[in-house]
Amino acid sequence: MHNVQMTGLIQVLGAVFGVLLISVGIVETLFLRDQRLQRLSVADPDNTETVRLGTLNQGFYNVIWGVGAIVGALMLGGANASAGEAVLLFVCIGHMVLGLAMFLTERRLWGLAIAEAVLPLIITILLLV
Repeated sequence: MHNVQMTGLIQVLGAVFGVLLISVGIVETLFLRDQRLQRLSVADPDNTETVRLGTLNQGFYNVIWGVGAIVGALMLGGANASAGEAVLLFVCIGHMVLGLAMFLTERRLWGLAIAEAVLPLIITILLLV
């Protein structure tokens, strides 16, 4: 088990990651048609309605993943810290895999793929040392 300072750092990073995921999910769900956000997508702006359903679902997935990260981070400081570690580790490994999948399927999104995977990688390393 980690010392108090390390656990606190992991909790903060996990909560930040969760808030980021929830924020991205909200943007994907509510603001897909905003022209300022088109650069985050490879979809043709004229086909926004075509990709709306997939993006809407993806937004909800990110919100759920974010809630999982926050719950796992909070549980780290409680009586069942190992369960919190497992939940947070699952979310982080999942997003590292998703970042890799994003890069492998659409190289133009390499920046988003890195953004998707770096913080979870840091949290995973901290959880496993």
